[in-house]
Amino acid sequence: MSNHTPENSSRLIDGDTLAKLQAWQGRSEMLADEVTAAPVRALSATLDRDDPLPGTGTRLPELWHWLYFLPHHRQSEIGDDGHARRGGFLPPVPLPRRMWAGGRLVWEKGNPLQVGDKVERTSTIASVTHKAGRTGELVFVLVRHEVRNERGLALTEEHDIVYRAAAEPGEKTPPPTPAPKDAAFSREIVPDDVLLFRYSALTFNGHRIHYDRRYVTQVEGYPGLIVHGPLIATLLVDLLRRNAPGAQLARFEFRAVRPTFDIAPFRVHGKPTDGSADGKTFSLWGEDADGWLTMQATAVLA
Repeated sequence: MSNHTPENSSRLIDGDTLAKLQAWQGRSEMLADEVTAAPVRALSATLDRDDPLPGTGTRLPELWHWLYFLPHHRQSEIGDDGHARRGGFLPPVPLPRRMWAGGRLVWEKGNPLQVGDKVERTSTIASVTHKAGRTGELVFVLVRHEVRNERGLALTEEHDIVYRAAAEPGEKTPPPTPAPKDAAFSREIVPDDVLLFRYSALTFNGHRIHYDRRYVTQVEGYPGLIVHGPLIATLLVDLLRRNAPGAQLARFEFRAVRPTFDIAPFRVHGKPTDGSADGKTFSLWGEDADGWLTMQATAVLA
């Protein structure tokens, strides 16, 4: 990636600004919550699953911990994009477009999260880095989470957040990558307004790119509502669960490659990884209606 911004854009992140943002490195916060049954029932319905009603002791499927530790900022603290105003725990990056770029998760063997657990999440800003390239400036914030229940550490998660400059007229996007065509199992998803609304509501996500068509097209310059990156990751793991019933994950990592919009159906795919000696490693990926790769992931079963 080039170290120079496009000639027609002004640099927003100079050395002093980056140093101030990097002062957030090492900051931590702790949140407490309880794994209740209602969000589990709601996400099961949203994913079109026919699961038994959850009760105390029901194992929480992988990635469904994203239903908890939700942000509860007051309405007066919300910024123009629907997120909390910059600052606080996350650094005040002066770039308007903010997205979940990917992550890596490790679950502790023998200690799954369960309905009824009282849980704590400790979050730490691990790093703040800056890059500039053909599409403008980028700031990457890496947040490390540790989730514990009454029995100890349950999972560790690294969460990648990317901040981008505003879209410029005639901005060129990176060339897309064709999605693999050798899936062993697949599912088509229709990303209608209801699906996006329900997931936003379940995760208390006010980011307007997921429900405000005027904002996402006129302000952020996208062609349609953006499907949540965590929702796509959840759909990838759900696809694996549908094709490997009873499987539990030991590790999962995913990376958003290209935004997925609500203007056409998309597909999620999976297959056992070639050469996996134990048969426990799977490749998972998302594909848009044009055949381009949108997310790629690797899942390792326990």
